[in-house]
Amino acid sequence: MSTLLERYNEAERLKNTGKPEEAATILCEVLQEDPSHVLSHMTLARIYTNLGRHEEAVAHAEKACELEPTEAINFSLLSLTYQRAYAGTGDHRFIRMAEDAMARSRML
Repeated sequence: MSTLLERYNEAERLKNTGKPEEAATILCEVLQEDPSHVLSHMTLARIYTNLGRHEEAVAHAEKACELEPTEAINFSLLSLTYQRAYAGTGDHRFIRMAEDAMARSRML
């Protein structure tokens, strides 16, 4: 049986070779085993953003920030995820949320 890290690395490889759905499946399995695996949440946020699945992307980016509330990079990713959610949906609430997340990343 492979370790969480090995499965995460396999998901990254799949993502990088143009197989985002397969990567997402593996990452979701990792999160079933360890819901606190921040890298999986961050990677799923990127994958789902690129697939136009903005609500799911936002949920994973927010979870990464919840799990590691003192990591500035997580809030930068969250801001970017909100920005792309706005671009993809036109939902203006994402603009304020992106600004708030970026301000938080700068405070850290």
